[in-house]
Amino acid sequence: MENPIAAMNPEGHLSWDTDVLIIGSGAAGLRAALAASEHADVTLITKTTLTESNTHYAQGGIAVAMNLDDTIALHIKDTTAAGAGLCDVKAVEMMVSEGIPRVAELLDWGANFDWEGTLPRFTQEAAHSRRRIVHKGDATGRETTDVLIQRVRNTERIQVLQNTFAIDLLTDADASERHEDILTCYGVTAIVEEQIVCIRAKATILATGGLGRIYPCTSNPKVATGDGFAAAWRAGCEMIDMEFVQFHPTTLFLDGAPNFLISEAVRGEGGKLLNIRGERFMEKYHEKGELAPRDVVSRAIQIEMDLTGFPCVYLDITHKPKDFILERFPTISDTTKHYGLDINIDLIPVRPGAHFMMGGIRTNTDTQTNLKGLYACGEVACTGVHGANRLASNSLLECLVYGARAGTNATAFARSQPEDPPNIPVPSNVGPSLAPPAGEAVETHTEATKNAIRETLWENVSIERNGEGLQETLAELQDLTANLENLLTNPEVKDVATIETVNMLNVALMITQSALTRTESRGAHYRADFPTPNDPTWQRRVLITRDNPLEVVPL
Repeated sequence: MENPIAAMNPEGHLSWDTDVLIIGSGAAGLRAALAASEHADVTLITKTTLTESNTHYAQGGIAVAMNLDDTIALHIKDTTAAGAGLCDVKAVEMMVSEGIPRVAELLDWGANFDWEGTLPRFTQEAAHSRRRIVHKGDATGRETTDVLIQRVRNTERIQVLQNTFAIDLLTDADASERHEDILTCYGVTAIVEEQIVCIRAKATILATGGLGRIYPCTSNPKVATGDGFAAAWRAGCEMIDMEFVQFHPTTLFLDGAPNFLISEAVRGEGGKLLNIRGERFMEKYHEKGELAPRDVVSRAIQIEMDLTGFPCVYLDITHKPKDFILERFPTISDTTKHYGLDINIDLIPVRPGAHFMMGGIRTNTDTQTNLKGLYACGEVACTGVHGANRLASNSLLECLVYGARAGTNATAFARSQPEDPPNIPVPSNVGPSLAPPAGEAVETHTEATKNAIRETLWENVSIERNGEGLQETLAELQDLTANLENLLTNPEVKDVATIETVNMLNVALMITQSALTRTESRGAHYRADFPTPNDPTWQRRVLITRDNPLEVVPL
């Protein structure tokens, strides 16, 4: 049973109680739900449908040290090298070693990955020293979520609420009066079928995914507006490494087509990058050419675009046999063909797009945040496994490993709590229904604010940054925040679009402030005014919280 509004309100009370609440339905949230359901009743809420997540659109695969010539040590070495000195080695070791049974488990559950004899068919991707990427053509994310969703739907102890938009975390605001240093999270307020409700939980897991939609060019789906990052920050969570936004080198650049991801695996299988003059250029920028780390390839493409005055470069896979291309990249082939491009004979126009956030809610390896009862996993969390730059196809591995850990640890916490939910103050905005839909003027203002955020971030807080541009964007974002606060005094604007806009502003400010603070170039964060890479004095992390100034902390 999904979205059981009548069951939520048998006596007119706009609340719902559960043992473990999970917010998000990507691989991390789904895997957390399965782990938690072994010993607890679970409620999983998702912004739109159960299938809509960054995971669903992931193409490349899952990096795992299961090939005959591969080792855990090599995978750790590649991951930390890509992370440019900022990886938490303990967290990386945990992800890589525990990733092997997590992927084996996925195969046991029916994941239909590509096989070669008795082993999965491993492919190569950038900055990996071995062929270690398991995949299902170029639709690995869809295959992974299909398997996990099926198990979730077949698990009685998991209740799914679709089209449920999380607004703010419920916390014990009286903790300071009791002289306690640690706030406790008791769930979330959310919009469900035009009602604002309290979903109370003994333990809560944030698995809300990414924030790519704060940029105009991104591989992320529409739901990725940074909602979990913003809600966590407003609740008092420590946020870390927010300057490290990864830009994928190759998103489709074609009139009338979306910014569709062209998988890393195309280059892993021999795809070559060409500028508008038909020249290969990656050898000028890195010894590994097209298989250099993502930050290097993205900056190289941007430089070539600037040098030639052309808005894209081209990816060439035409030298591969047609049957191979159709078998290995069916999703890319079908999508590009829909827009009049045949990748068997045509070059693919591409440019970089916002793809992944390495930073996020600060957690330990048990996925605990600094709020009691609140856990985080997947892209919204920062365990330190990615450092300054994520290694290709480590994201799904992270989701499986830390999703399972989050579910197990949150359940243990929930079982230690009193049976009856605490008597916490109900937020004033919880009521029988939302205000009428916002008027056209309000909707226009909200959309204009979103576009302004995207434009200024793309101009000054994307692949290349400098202090002057960052200061300019910071001032603009502060002005937009002031304008939006005035708008929020109108009761008619308590709708999803406006709350999304607030979230986007919160996240954009965190990224910009953190990028200003880090006066060096490292990984995905490139400062043109501080171009020397990996300053040893900056082998530290930038910490930001709601009520305190930015702080630079040790690894």
